[in-house]
Amino acid sequence: MHTVVEREVEARLVLAPERSVAVPARLSYRTDDPYAVHMAFHIHSETPVHWTFARELLVEGLAQPCGDGDVRVWPTCVGGRNVLCLALSSPNGDALLETPSPVVAAWLERTLRVVPPGSEPEVLGLDKQLSELLEQ
Repeated sequence: MHTVVEREVEARLVLAPERSVAVPARLSYRTDDPYAVHMAFHIHSETPVHWTFARELLVEGLAQPCGDGDVRVWPTCVGGRNVLCLALSSPNGDALLETPSPVVAAWLERTLRVVPPGSEPEVLGLDKQLSELLEQ
């Protein structure tokens, strides 16, 4: 049986330095995919926009800028609030989102209690699967 850790978060889509709009989002972590986090943004469409990236990227991004390519993450302070910035790039366009750092940190802490860093291979059962494969 797999565990799911979810959290609704109010992200802000940055349109200009002094202008942003609210974008409801959901953070999801599943033990059947222990290296990844999933984020669904509920924009004004029938289906949410989904992004999947490494959990470690968010963990590191809470402390310092990190990431290459499609997903970059960094901490900052906006209007006296600690926020986590997510720069997302795709062939369809780019987006800069801000989420409250304390909310993301608390959610990540829950995921780290469910699957501590370094224990992902055990959760996936890779050693067992490899042993079974080699026994054949």
